[in-house]
Parts: sequence; structure tokens; C-alpha cells
Amino acid sequence: MQRPLHDSASAANPSARRNAGPRRPAPHRGGAIPPPRTGRTRPLRNGVCHPRTYAFALILLLLCSPPAMAVEPDEMLADPTLEARAQALDEDIRCVRCRSENIASSNADWARDARLIVREMISDGASDAEILDFFVERYGERVLMRPRSDGANVVLWAAGPVMLVLSALIAAAYLRARARTNRRAPAPLSKAEQARLNDILNR
Repeated sequence: MQRPLHDSASAANPSARRNAGPRRPAPHRGGAIPPPRTGRTRPLRNGVCHPRTYAFALILLLLCSPPAMAVEPDEMLADPTLEARAQALDEDIRCVRCRSENIASSNADWARDARLIVREMISDGASDAEILDFFVERYGERVLMRPRSDGANVVLWAAGPVMLVLSALIAAAYLRARARTNRRAPAPLSKAEQARLNDILNR
């Protein structure tokens, strides 16, 4: 069977085949043409996680990680039991040169000196109460992360609950008086008031 002339010409001249125009795409298996691709990315398969999953896991790890400790290795005591006591006290003592930060997580020079004093007093046999009293005598109650509930601090501890109870009592008394006023029947009009009202209505 003889080939068409344009097929033989395109076979002899490859550039003519390129310039012959776009070709019709080959049919997909099964005879159906696949749908055109869109700008949306396909989800990853074969057990590979999406990059957003990695980012979410990293943020969750950072939020759940424990706070960094500022205690240097040369500050730690050799006895693990004594060092655990010292770290617990570091959590209860506030750094007076910082803002709402204890000496366990502060890198200030004052916090380092305070940590060394805590460990020195523990090594000398001082109790936890004696160490806290030492700092309170020099810097006041503000040096404690959790103020004590004795002495003048009782007023501060009790002020919140007392104010809450007083506010509830005042609100209850106001609502009761208002309800009593609403239930009270209005006083009848006097003869002069009734005559004045009728005069206004009849105008």
C-alpha cells in the first residue's frame, strides 16, 4: 500500500514534522483521557508525612519541653540527693534582678551567686526553711516565688475570697430589693392628678 505524500515528506524532513502542528494526545489506558492537572498538590503517599505535620510536631515539642535550667555543671553538688534539694530551692527563690523569674532559670550574676549560696548552706547542713529565712531576712518576702501564708501575708491571702463573698452578698441584696420593688403595686392617683390627666387627654 502506498504511503501518503505528506507522511513521506515529514519522514524525510524532521523539521516539517515539528512544524506540522500539535498532535492529539494518545488515549489513556481504558480509552479515557485523564483529567487535566490542577494547581492543587496531591497528598503524599507511601507513609510519607506532609511537611505541615512535621511543623506541627516541632511546635508541640517546643511547647511541651521543660524549661531550660541555668545551673552550670561547676555549680552542682556531687551528691545527687543534695543537688535535688538545691534545685527545688532554686525554684522557690526569685531573682531580685529579674522580672518574675526564679534563680533556677535566670542567667543573671545575682542568680548565680544565689545558687552558690544555696548549695554552700546545704553543704553546711542548713535546712530548707533556714535557707529561705536567710534570703527573706535580706530581701523580704518578695524574694519568694510563693509568699508565705503567715503574719501580714494572711491579709493578702484572705483579701481575694473576702472580696468575692462581699461582692456576691451585695449583688444578691440588690437583686432582691429590685424584685421587691417590681412586685409592689403603683400608688393610685389622687383626685387632682386624675383631673389633670383627664384634662390633658381631652385636649
